[in-house]
Amino acid sequence: MNLGRIPRPRGLRSRLTVWVATVLLVAAAVTLLFVYRDTGTQLRAEVDTDITGDAGQLAHSLPIHEAASPAALLSAAEASVRVQPYSEISTLLFVIVHGAGTASNHPELLGSEGGERIDTRAQLAQEHAFARVLVSPHVGFSTHDLPDVGAVRVYELRTGIGGVPVYVGAGEPLASVARAQHSVARALLLAAAITLGLALISSYLAGARVSAPLRRLAAVAARVDAGDLDPRMPIDRAGTDEVQVLADAFNHMLDRLADAFTAQREFVADASHELRTPLTVIRGQLELLAAQEHPDAAEVRRVERLVQAEISRVTRLVDDLLLLAHSERGNLLRPEPIELAAFVSELWDGVSLTAERRFELGTVPEATLTADPDRLAQALRNLARNAIEHTAEPDGLVRLEVQAIANDQVRFAVLDDGPGIPADERERIFERFHRVDASRSRTAGGAGLGLAIVRAIVDAHGGRVRAGAAPSGGALVELELPGLTLAPVRRRSVAPV
Repeated sequence: MNLGRIPRPRGLRSRLTVWVATVLLVAAAVTLLFVYRDTGTQLRAEVDTDITGDAGQLAHSLPIHEAASPAALLSAAEASVRVQPYSEISTLLFVIVHGAGTASNHPELLGSEGGERIDTRAQLAQEHAFARVLVSPHVGFSTHDLPDVGAVRVYELRTGIGGVPVYVGAGEPLASVARAQHSVARALLLAAAITLGLALISSYLAGARVSAPLRRLAAVAARVDAGDLDPRMPIDRAGTDEVQVLADAFNHMLDRLADAFTAQREFVADASHELRTPLTVIRGQLELLAAQEHPDAAEVRRVERLVQAEISRVTRLVDDLLLLAHSERGNLLRPEPIELAAFVSELWDGVSLTAERRFELGTVPEATLTADPDRLAQALRNLARNAIEHTAEPDGLVRLEVQAIANDQVRFAVLDDGPGIPADERERIFERFHRVDASRSRTAGGAGLGLAIVRAIVDAHGGRVRAGAAPSGGALVELELPGLTLAPVRRRSVAPV
């Protein structure tokens, strides 16, 4: 176990609280540093202004006549500076008269025996060092440490009186600056602590509020993972936040998932039923034939024809199911340029030979279409076969119309004069195993996959299919496919027979 590793918060509330605390701490530290330094800078600027003024006033208080001797200047300086005795909260004043000495309102600083303070040797040594600095002129600003006082800001200026160099200086302790900075720091730290506490509580409550629907979402997802598709997330229609959008999308996903599972169960049940019927017929006929010790040749041939027919039905059903499976995987098509007029003409000629009906073909535009010729022919044959099954021979109408429409698309329309499709069934006829007339026998009506295959082929081409009513009163099924080019090409693609 790694004891030095800090455990990471796992819950949303904990992570949000930690992030808020981190951001606030960083912001508070930056603010504290900025305010602390800015406060010190401003107060030091005020100190510099004060000692500059004090030094200037002290310089103006000295005699300025030319006959003033260095001793007289020193005496006048002592009289001026001792009017303002030095303390830890007052201004240090000093005058250095070249050739005469130094005057200051801090006698101990210059080695005088005056004063009542009892200092240690270390303090005396530090004071003497500071005194040596004072008696050595340093024009401008400087900062020095003084015992019992701390840092002292000093300003010196040079002036000449009667030809005698005189240096006038003033100093002020920076203890007030440090105290002000510490006061500001304490106030900021207290405010930051209070703000951090309130922010942590608020972020924890906000995290709990935000994570509550997410926890409900996780609970619903867990039930769905266990196989229960009934639970849904509660949705507040008045809300517009991201959580409500997520809940709506999650519920929509569950609805589609439930529909997919229902469709899958129905598909498996219908496919099982479709396969069971011919297998039952085959088994029954074989058992009947096996029960006879010496079946005659006619009976054997009858059973053979019946078994062959049922095997053909099973083969077609399996082929259709495989085609639909390929369409779901997206590898259904092999598109190529098709010369539309020749393709449709040859296809319709082949369809017209399959039944006794009144077949009609409208005008076909001279154009090329980029599509899979085998799958397109299969879709149009399925539509024609569906129209043939719902019309009467020999004069039932089965018509194909081909028309170029906008956006480089082509429209195929197969219509008949049969009973038509009820309005409430026009969307469902493209579902797998769906029949408009449930009473029709499966032998006569097929397995109910023809129109589902048509929709799969059209969807794979990026087109659309819809059903409606024909002008003749029968059914109308339209296909719209993209990829039409009106310029003809030399290549001719013949529809498979």
